[in-house]
Amino acid sequence: MLDIIDQLTRATTHIKTQPQIGCNGRREFCNRKYSNITHIATHDSSFIGVLPMENQNVDVPAQLDAGIRFLQAQTHRNAFGKLSLCHTSCLMKDAGLLEDYLKVIKSWLDKHPQEVVTVLLTNGDQLNSTDFGHSFQASGIVPYAYAPHGDPGKWTLDSWPTLGQLIANNTRLVAFLDYGANELRTPYLLNEFSYFWETPFDTLDPAFAQCKIDRPASLTKAGPNADAVRQRMYIMNHFLDTKVLGMEVPDRRDARRTNAWRGKGSIGEQAERCAGSYGKAPAVVLVDYFDRGEVFKAQDTLNGFAAEQRLTWSG
Repeated sequence: MLDIIDQLTRATTHIKTQPQIGCNGRREFCNRKYSNITHIATHDSSFIGVLPMENQNVDVPAQLDAGIRFLQAQTHRNAFGKLSLCHTSCLMKDAGLLEDYLKVIKSWLDKHPQEVVTVLLTNGDQLNSTDFGHSFQASGIVPYAYAPHGDPGKWTLDSWPTLGQLIANNTRLVAFLDYGANELRTPYLLNEFSYFWETPFDTLDPAFAQCKIDRPASLTKAGPNADAVRQRMYIMNHFLDTKVLGMEVPDRRDARRTNAWRGKGSIGEQAERCAGSYGKAPAVVLVDYFDRGEVFKAQDTLNGFAAEQRLTWSG
């Protein structure tokens, strides 16, 4: 059963605004490579509300104001052939056009010149990257978009610019597409799995008791020391599902425990497990209900800024 009290208290959620200093709120980030920063990311960032299929409590501007700098969203074609932010299908949940979502992010970037935002889009209908390009162009956000130089197959962690360089060049949007990217046609829409691998998602296990490579399929049998594994960032999927009437839905009730820094099934416990296997912290920790728990404490600690920064993999 859904936690009704938690649903009702959502309306009174207080989101603290992150101070706008340095680069993405930290002076130290200005000289750090993009690939050497851990981001807390909002899973299904556009699905907002109290219904079972909704994953966040506050809208995208509030997420960004709070300090989220990595947004993930699902896309599908709607009944009118437009790219929309839809949950599994547009009949189940349609949160509006991708173009409008990108306009919101552009507006926020316009007002925050020292910030770099990343967007990861899923391509549920296996569309061509130029279909996404139309939405990006129509939103006006393309001038902000970063386009790497060089062969993605030869890209390494050291190939990434620093946040300061991205800001100085005003290329403050980094955009990834999970499938269907074509960097020759749309150079600002990056192929996620040329740069990342991911742990399993949609888990029902509150312990998050594994950290295997789930995607891309080409790396699932690769060892942790394989060059293709070491030279990619990785996304640690840390959002929990539960079953309601036989359907898997986001686990709102236990979000504070799931999003805690320490404890059984916490962000810290899973991050320590992953880093113990792969020798580095996750670049992205993908969560539901980011405003529940200690996600920014986790982010600070994984980036080495909190008091508890000497974790077991740091030597």
